[in-house]
Parts: sequence; C-alpha cells; structure tokens
Amino acid sequence: QVQLVESGGGLVQAGGSLRLSCEASGHTYSSHVMGWFLQVPGNKREFVSVINRSGDMIDYADSVKGRFTGSRDNAKNTAYLQMDSLKPEDTAVYYCAATPRVMYWSDRYGFRSEFQYDYWGQGTQVTVSS
Repeated sequence: QVQLVESGGGLVQAGGSLRLSCEASGHTYSSHVMGWFLQVPGNKREFVSVINRSGDMIDYADSVKGRFTGSRDNAKNTAYLQMDSLKPEDTAVYYCAATPRVMYWSDRYGFRSEFQYDYWGQGTQVTVSS
C-alpha cells in the first residue's frame, strides 16, 4: 500500500514557476513508477508526466514538454514536478499517482493512461493568472 500527499500548488502569474511535491508513505515507494496528471472541472484527468523507478526515464505530454521537469528522490520518498513558464491553460488540480508496474521506454505511452495507476494523491490546485 502506498499513500501519496501532494503539496506546492498555489496561485502564480503567467510566466512564473511552481514546484509540486508528492510525498509517499510505505517502504516500497522506490519500486513504483510515479505519474502526474491534471484535471479541469468537468473534464477527465489528463496525463502530464511519468518517471520510472530509478528516475532516469521521464516522459511528458507535448503540452508541457520543455516547460515542466519531473524528478524523484527515493531517499526522501518524494517525487517532484518543476513547472516553469506557466500559462493560464495550466490551471487545474494536479494529482500524483503510483503504480508498481515496470516501465520500459518502449511502452511509456501506456503509462499515459490513468488506469495504469493503483494509488492516487488528493490533488493540489494550481492557478495561473494572466
């Protein structure tokens, strides 16, 4: 069992930055692939980024590529999403998620589906003003 708690959301002006954190409980954190998703009210969750167990393989949605950076610190049981050059359209609730499935680069697209993930955090609101 893995429990996830996000933090770091808030209100920022367009062009600004935020860093989201996702702290996990449970000694098996390092054996989980970590994903980030966003959700706008009325819409389904959308993929943002995924990072493999060791942190050396990261995939991004096209909409955030070059602006967001995923990372993790397994010693701290924490995953991060550095969000730079934020745009008003980035406004959403951001969720982190975890799955014990192994991710290979060749099958990374499968991890863009929310149904790959077994554990979810409660979400953190990110609001970008214009």
